[in-house]
Amino acid sequence: MNAQKDSFVADRLPPAEQLPKMRYDAPELRFASHINLVEELLDKADAKGWAHRLLLRSPGVVLSYAEVRERVDRMARVLVGDCGLIPGNRVLLRGGNSIGMALAWLAVVKAGMVAVATMPLLRAKELAEIIDKAQPSLSLCEAKLAAELQAVPGAPPLIQFNADQDKDSLAKRAEHKNGDFQACATAADDIALMAFTSGTTGKPKAVVHSHRDVLAGCECWPRHILRATPDDIVMGSPPLAFTFGLGGLLLFPMWAGASVYFPDVPYTPDGMARIIHDTQATICYTAPTFYRQLAPHMKLLAAERGAPALRICVSAGEGLPDATRQLWKEATGIEMLDGIGATEMFHIFISSAGADVRRGAIGKVVTGYTAKVVDDEGNELPRGQVGKLAVIGPTGCRYLDDARQVNYVKGGWNYPGDAFMQDADGYFFYQARADDMIITAGYNVGGPEVEDALLKHPAVAECGVIGKADEERGMIVKAFVVLKPGQVGDAALVKILQEHVKSTIAPFKYPREIDFVTALPRTETGKLQRFKLRSL
Repeated sequence: MNAQKDSFVADRLPPAEQLPKMRYDAPELRFASHINLVEELLDKADAKGWAHRLLLRSPGVVLSYAEVRERVDRMARVLVGDCGLIPGNRVLLRGGNSIGMALAWLAVVKAGMVAVATMPLLRAKELAEIIDKAQPSLSLCEAKLAAELQAVPGAPPLIQFNADQDKDSLAKRAEHKNGDFQACATAADDIALMAFTSGTTGKPKAVVHSHRDVLAGCECWPRHILRATPDDIVMGSPPLAFTFGLGGLLLFPMWAGASVYFPDVPYTPDGMARIIHDTQATICYTAPTFYRQLAPHMKLLAAERGAPALRICVSAGEGLPDATRQLWKEATGIEMLDGIGATEMFHIFISSAGADVRRGAIGKVVTGYTAKVVDDEGNELPRGQVGKLAVIGPTGCRYLDDARQVNYVKGGWNYPGDAFMQDADGYFFYQARADDMIITAGYNVGGPEVEDALLKHPAVAECGVIGKADEERGMIVKAFVVLKPGQVGDAALVKILQEHVKSTIAPFKYPREIDFVTALPRTETGKLQRFKLRSL
């Protein structure tokens, strides 16, 4: 391994006084000073008896842990030997969820570089912003997604990672390399990945996480809440470029010795339902909106084929309406596993599963973390009061060269930007994004609560709720509603929906304005972009 090291990221981390405090209280969170996360999760699978168990699955290819390790090692040799990369270099990855994308990510991190994964739907302008921020030395790209990347002026050299007919592709080059690549001896605090926020509030930020951060993430929520086993088959829709998808659909299964299924076509509600049955998948990850669309297809297939093998359904990425939770439970019999996480925290830090689920609550703080609800000065509020969420634990926010660091980390605590209420038993109830709270005539109204009420009406497919400036009341509640097929959005339906909300929650929370729209603005990961609704 080249003894040189690229200090680009280290030189652009926040100053010490702006860093989050990290806590490693549990024994499983005390890592060695030098540790490589891919070596821990992949190379040590053999010693755990998992070498011949399947890790990556697709319609045409299945690979065991040992086979994945061999392919990753060969790719790492290409990156170091042929491409001349050194530890700390950034490598941009552009691809959908696939075996090729997973192998490329693991090879980059095992070789000591920083993986900068990007969403497949990003265009040249957005990619240019990421390249300008991350300054990658190389791009590894899925063949069909190369055009947008090649359109970026000054883009780094590009290697296609899954073009089987291209002799210069990463896979073809790797065929001629020796395996058994020795993992880079990275320090625990060396940066392993750079993740760009998915943009629900506008301009994305670059978040960095170390090898220690990722392994700590594996030891918290997966260990104490998810509890996957080596027999689990995992599937889902979150992109690997999103930390929700990276953890759920690659790293957490590896931590448990489980396997992951990647389809060769994008998921549709009907398609996902059939794949769940066909693959005997036991764990599924997706966003609340997709679960709502998926529920009727699961119910129909269960009547035809019987109950699937599915046992755990994880929802994250945005607030889970209780209406969606109950719809899913009726369709499948499964109590959804909800959680709130953040790109800045790597993954989920508040969650509950099974018998610990409390209706309306996201859950309790995950072992390894501490969370509290505070006022604007950071003072903890009495239970039952609404305030800002503050979190501390073994992961935390570090933005790359970004003045907004001081907004997220205050006094060592992370402020994800959510308004919450905590009850006497320690359950956390999501209210809204802190900047999405609607104050109307002196009352606080959380948009998600109104959305949940609207979703309980049979005419509503999707909805988004915001506050609109109003001279008399300060703000009014305004809803944007997507109707189910066959419904007519007219004044009569507006009145019906308003009365429905009044009869479901406190009447002052009803939407005084309702606009019917054909679609809602969402990020690629499914999060509702309320700032775009406000701009309308």
